[in-house]
Order: sequence, then C-alpha cells, then structure tokens
Amino acid sequence: MDIRRHSRRTFSLRSAAVAIAAAFTGLSGVVSVPAFAQPAEAQWPIRPVRMITGSVGGTSDIIARFTAQRLSERWKQQVLVDNRAGLGGIIGSQIGAKAAPDGYTLIVGQIGTHASANVLYKNLGYDQVRDFVPISLMSNSAIALVVNPAVPANNLKEFVALARAKPGMTYASAGGATSSQLSGELFNLITGAKLMHVPYKGSGFALPAVISGETQSAFLASSTVATQVRGGKLRAIAVLSKERFAGTPDIPSTTEQGVPGLDANVWFGMFAPAGMSRTLVTRINRDIVAVLGTPEAREALLAAGAEPTPTTPEAFAAFHRSEIAKWTKVIQQAGIKVE
Repeated sequence: MDIRRHSRRTFSLRSAAVAIAAAFTGLSGVVSVPAFAQPAEAQWPIRPVRMITGSVGGTSDIIARFTAQRLSERWKQQVLVDNRAGLGGIIGSQIGAKAAPDGYTLIVGQIGTHASANVLYKNLGYDQVRDFVPISLMSNSAIALVVNPAVPANNLKEFVALARAKPGMTYASAGGATSSQLSGELFNLITGAKLMHVPYKGSGFALPAVISGETQSAFLASSTVATQVRGGKLRAIAVLSKERFAGTPDIPSTTEQGVPGLDANVWFGMFAPAGMSRTLVTRINRDIVAVLGTPEAREALLAAGAEPTPTTPEAFAAFHRSEIAKWTKVIQQAGIKVE
C-alpha cells in the first residue's frame, strides 16, 4: 500500500469535514432554530407548581390557597399549596431558597421570614435578599393597638400619655420576635413610652390575656381583635398605619391621630428562588396581579382580615428593602433576641 497516497486521502477527508463544519458554523447566525429548541420557559408550566407557605389555617395559608386556585385555572396546571409549619414559616423559606429557579417553586414570605429573619437568627440557612427574587406583594393586614376596657385611654394621645406616665404597663404579643412584638417595640421607640413586653404562644393566648386584664394592651392583627372590639370586650385605640384599614374602617389610624411613622402591617408577598429568569418573573407577576385585582379577591381576602395589594416586581423589591431597614433598626435598638 502506498503510504503517501493514503495520507493524502486521509488529509482530504479531514479537510472536507472541517469545511462542512465551518459552513454550518457560518450559517448558524441565519438559520432559524427549530420549535423544539426554544427555551423551556416558553411552554411553562408543563407540570404542577408548588407554592410554599406557613401552617394550615393561618392568614398566609388562606391567601395562598385563594391565589393557587385562581392561578391553576389560568395556567391549566395544578398549583399545590405546600404547608410548612415551624419557626413562623422560616422552615418553608429554607426549603424554597434551595429549590431550582425554574418557576415550579414559589414562596409566600412575610415579615418574619423575609424582613427580620437575618437579624434574629445567626444560622438561618438563607439570605432573605440574596436567595430570593421578589415577584409581587400580595396582601396587607393592619396591626391594631387594643386595650382592656379598664384602661383609662380612649385614643392614641391619651394612651401615649398614660404609657409615659406609668412605665411598667404591659402589652401582650403573639410571641417573641413576631410582628406583634416588633410593633410594640416600634411604638416604644417612636413615642418614648416604656411598655413591657409579655410574650404568649400565639394570638389565641394573647387575646384572652388582654380581655381578662392580665395585660393592659396588645398589638395584634385587626382581624384577630375585630369581634372582641365590636362586643365591647376590648377597646381599639388605633391601627398602626397611615390610613384606616378597609377591614376595620371604624378604627382610626396612628397617622391621623398625630403619630406619623408608627406604621406596621402584616404583609405577605410572593418570592421565587434566586436566578429565575426575567421572563418568568414577568409572567407570574402579571397573573398574580390579575388574580388579586378582582372584586372577588378583595371580598375573599377582606373576610380573612387582609386586603389584596398586588404590585410590580420593582415596587415589591423597594418595599421589601424598606421593611428590612425598618425592622433591623427596631430589633437592634430594642435589643430583641430569639430565645
């Protein structure tokens, strides 16, 4: 066999292969991509979506289930509510932070999981900013300051004066480091009062404590106290907000009573694991805004003590940053610790 002729033939075949490859490479910029090669998110969702939230029966669960049902109808896929009780929803956020950012895991977050957690817990397992993408605020509920009827104060001005004059007056909360304690400490910082914190194992225990007179006051969700206020077992002093809450329009706000800055809401918002594409964020946000912007949503959520407040991703991100800054300051100045 002629080795030189064989070498020339091998070289020719290789050259032809290189030329063909180069030709295809040159055409790659103009040849259309087949439909099956389009990004998977163009067909999203093609399987059920998981929505992680807190314990069954809470406000976050009610909001999540309403939203999940309506999104299922829009997406033609099941949106399954995954309840994760424990540490006020932190366990669910820990799971959500480690999920793939492919749109098939969504997380319903709130103050305790996404505004105060990194300050309160040293080994949290996630960063409340870095590990999540804000999609939309979902709802707000008002925090109400209520007192036992025996407390000689009928409005915020009178209560602040009384609390300043009697350091040692108590307020009940739904537990240490909850939104009700944070609200109480915000009240102390802004008004200069020195209310003493008495933590209970949930609002179901804090509420009877105020009614019985075991504590003089409490900072609790307006939906939690509304029935007792109407029945005369508690006196509502204010909702901690700029404006009155739609669910309890008879209770005046702190701002209208002359104490601006005393704002505290129980809010819930939709997050996704960090790294989700802008396309999916926009798509999911659009549908959440559509679902929560209906009269049906307003009626259903107000009945549960919440008001639907959907936003753009950018507005929610700005609100999220402001909540972190506010509650970090309160926690540090008040010396709040998780026990």
